[in-house]
Amino acid sequence: MRRLGIGSALGLLATGTAQAEAPKLAPIPAAQAPGYERIREVDLRADLTFIASDALLGRMSLQPGDDASVEWIAAEFAKAGLKPAATDARGQPSFLQRVPLIEYRANSAANALTLRLGTTEQSWKAPEIIGGFRDDADITAPLAFAGFGITAPGVGYDDYKGLDAAGKVVVVFEHEPQENDPRARFGGTGNTRYATNRVKALNAQAHGALAMIVMAEPGRKHPSNLERVNRIGGSAKRVPPLPGQALTGDELHIPVLTVSDAVAGQLLAKAGMTPQALQTAIDKDFAPQSRALPDTTVSIHLENTARTRGTSANVVGLLPGSDPTLAAETVIISAHHDHDGSAGPEIWHGADDNGSGTVGVVALARAFMANPARPKRSILFAVFAAEERGLLGAYHMAMHPLRPLATTRAMINFDMIGRNETPSDQTTGLIEIPADTTNRLNLIGASYSPDFDRTVRAANRSVGLDLDDRFDRDNALNVFFRSDQFPFVLKDIPAMWFFTGFHPDYHHTTDTADRINYTKMTKIVKLSYLSAWRFANNAAGPAFVRDPAGQ
Repeated sequence: MRRLGIGSALGLLATGTAQAEAPKLAPIPAAQAPGYERIREVDLRADLTFIASDALLGRMSLQPGDDASVEWIAAEFAKAGLKPAATDARGQPSFLQRVPLIEYRANSAANALTLRLGTTEQSWKAPEIIGGFRDDADITAPLAFAGFGITAPGVGYDDYKGLDAAGKVVVVFEHEPQENDPRARFGGTGNTRYATNRVKALNAQAHGALAMIVMAEPGRKHPSNLERVNRIGGSAKRVPPLPGQALTGDELHIPVLTVSDAVAGQLLAKAGMTPQALQTAIDKDFAPQSRALPDTTVSIHLENTARTRGTSANVVGLLPGSDPTLAAETVIISAHHDHDGSAGPEIWHGADDNGSGTVGVVALARAFMANPARPKRSILFAVFAAEERGLLGAYHMAMHPLRPLATTRAMINFDMIGRNETPSDQTTGLIEIPADTTNRLNLIGASYSPDFDRTVRAANRSVGLDLDDRFDRDNALNVFFRSDQFPFVLKDIPAMWFFTGFHPDYHHTTDTADRINYTKMTKIVKLSYLSAWRFANNAAGPAFVRDPAGQ
């Protein structure tokens, strides 16, 4: 044995102490070990290098590059041995759930909002108003203020109580009341499912409104949605802009416009209170301030320079459960395959967003099918279409489920699981990013199912990632409703988004496969494998909390 000097001996002692104090990873259950070992960094690297390659031209929805990604995923599901989970037009088993889409290009030079106050009239176009709609529209109607546009019986709050919105256009604030109060009934400082414009628009539609106009809260402590998008740059500022897409059979039938602060002040001129005073009154007493706006009429003109129909697909494969009774229940593992395409020589490769999630789902399909033991519940592997155009594939499946949602017990969604979180224009000054994120994974949606969160953390004892739920307490970036788990949360399904965080390459051409942290990505896929096993085998699924409260 080689002799050590005193300094070397003390150093070895310190190292040994540190190693002794480091948490020891729990062993992998023997019945799950073969599949766990099938998840390999070399495979993730090879698959992602292909999915994010120049050949797929950024996988823009309804374009050949994304169609190629759909074919590749379906082929990999078939090779793994999954069963087709959908049917084709002839009623035959298929790995593709068709997603019919309408693509449109808004004519921002012509689209206009006109306000009439008594005998005076004023009109605005872009950039004072932003938005488009799949159909051309001309709407003239009285205007009403509908607060935050929320109806939440479980929270005891309803902006439409006492307001007749039928045949009117409603104007609403973004986000939710009291969002800067950690004890607020709408989930404290985090977003709940009532905060998104889609939910508000569906609520306005249910109350008979003809259109909805969204304004930023005047007392906000975060960028407005419009300001947040502009901070990203990249795809958000492309010329010409990316086209809009919508589901052909979408349940939302009314247009939604977003207006600047200056326009919002004019729209509420007859409210009897300033916009700031209205928000202050709502926040102070948790009481709606909705009202008709006397002598106030708006006209909305929307048209498109182009409008076409096309079909994308959710790629879906099933691992049937092994238990005769529990096999009827479902665990979903998901991601989305599309990104933002190309423009001339520029390609938005989308390696992290969401090539990483796509190949992660494929890796899990291989892992489960390579494992001799099968979980008790069935697992549905789904890679969704058109997420970048508004979570369209996920909304389509939520409206047209392939397996009953009532017996869907849990959902793990991957969206950007390949990078280290680093400061960017989108996040600077808004959120704190830990100094070292090389081993960190963000869990989005824990407040809606603490049981789900505990299950993942228990599985993590075998993997050793640093798990972070801080985005559940943040309202500046709208993270909660920006990925494909959200349409299923709206259906009361315990669902969590696994997310490694934002970085300067987000939605830029520089989101390439060579920048991925493959070591961390492999650990995330392995954690998901162990978590999905628990969801599929535990006696009961995680409970869902319909209206999580603040702290």
